[in-house]
Amino acid sequence: MTRKLSLILAAAGLVALGGCSGKPAGGNASQAPLGNAAAAAVIPPDAFGPPQGEPIHAVLTSPPHVPPPIHRNYPAKVIVDLEVIEKEMPISEGVSYTYWTFGGTVPGSFIRVRQGDTVEFHLKNSPDSKMPHNIDLHGVTGPGGGAASSFTAPGHESQFTFKALNQGLYVYHCATAPVGMHIANGMYGLILVEPPEGLAKVDHEYYVMQGDFYTTGKYRQKGHQPFDMDKAIDEKPTYVLFNGHEGSLTGDNALTAKTNESVRLFVGNGGPNLVSSFHVIGEIFDTVRQEGGTVEQHNVQTTLIPAGGAAMVEFHTDVPGSYVLVDHSIFRAFNKGALGILKVDGPENKAIYSGKEVDSVYLGDRAEPNLQAVSEAAKAHAAGTLTKDDQIKAGQQLFTGTCSVCHQANGEGLTNVFPPLAKSDYLAKQTREHLISIPLHGLTGKVTVNGAEYDSVMPPMSQLNDDEVANILTYVLNSWGNPGGQVTKEEVAKVRAQPAPAPAAEH
Repeated sequence: MTRKLSLILAAAGLVALGGCSGKPAGGNASQAPLGNAAAAAVIPPDAFGPPQGEPIHAVLTSPPHVPPPIHRNYPAKVIVDLEVIEKEMPISEGVSYTYWTFGGTVPGSFIRVRQGDTVEFHLKNSPDSKMPHNIDLHGVTGPGGGAASSFTAPGHESQFTFKALNQGLYVYHCATAPVGMHIANGMYGLILVEPPEGLAKVDHEYYVMQGDFYTTGKYRQKGHQPFDMDKAIDEKPTYVLFNGHEGSLTGDNALTAKTNESVRLFVGNGGPNLVSSFHVIGEIFDTVRQEGGTVEQHNVQTTLIPAGGAAMVEFHTDVPGSYVLVDHSIFRAFNKGALGILKVDGPENKAIYSGKEVDSVYLGDRAEPNLQAVSEAAKAHAAGTLTKDDQIKAGQQLFTGTCSVCHQANGEGLTNVFPPLAKSDYLAKQTREHLISIPLHGLTGKVTVNGAEYDSVMPPMSQLNDDEVANILTYVLNSWGNPGGQVTKEEVAKVRAQPAPAPAAEH
């Protein structure tokens, strides 16, 4: 008898002794005292017996959705069918990337089984794939977590079986060499092994998984971007993303809930390199199951999720508004894409929070419901059909998040603080090169606009690409009574290539 099965039987014996002493034998494992592993393993004596009933085909879901909870009180044979698909998809607006996926999405399909189930795993590799693949499930006890049994060439299928011995939330990923490249291309997901008594009921469950991506082009550089092995080895990601692409959890794709509801997030980190500092701005986690295990922490602000790890976080929604999901290594959120939104609707509760929300402060251009105009402008530029109207529409969407917090959506600025862009004599008097240099290199020191003096600091918008700078400037020049004109991507590139002016002292 193996050591693990001996421990299981010992735990079952403790349950029986608890029944003899008048103590309840059931209950949620989360109610056990922290650190008491034996008490936490509340396992029915037959939980690890042979599978009962007819085989069950697992329900697999694409992110951010989660399969329904399991209500069986017996172990079953569960068949999982998962296909590897290599496909080109957007990684950001106007930017595409060739992902390697489990089930056609990044992260891969969410798998939900019960502790004690016997899982018959079928891994298929699409005939269109160019690479062999396999799968390593961290919830598997066996060589390679299944990788040793699942090496699958394009157009082939592999099968292996494992018993789900340990409850918890586990990462799975491809482990074919070079392993880091397969993971970096999106080959990861989560498998939940529910305890026999199930998880506590909540109103909403969502699937969120972070990953770092390495492209040859800069952040948001338009067109198709190949994988960059050197950046990956140096651990310098171009993007850090939730659910595989920028905007996957914002705008029309935001998670939703109502006030006075409970939310459980199954959060994973595929890596391949970075540790996640997962945080929801404006919420405190009532409960965190750190590293996907059974020990609970309470009243947590930010939880660390290692590469190849996971966590279950739960919280209650008290007031309406937009709650921003971020990696609190904060430049990753605002300059590499690691942010999402949980939109909570319902009546206000002034006793808890006074109200007023400014999404754009946190979201930048992702405050827009979508960035379709940006994507359309990128396609038009690639096709050689870009018009000034295309640029104005794209520039307006980008301006809303990038510039409107200071300069205001109507271009009026803030009196005595930020200069207006509307009917601006400053814009009319400057050379084209100087106008372009302002978003590229920033502007510090006193300026006079429409007869009023301003002395503030505009930081360089170095996160913007050449086409985005061109579109924003074209929008500004053609709005609010300004003189008009069109700035091209090529003009921006020329100014960017010039040495930046010496920075003035900041205050």
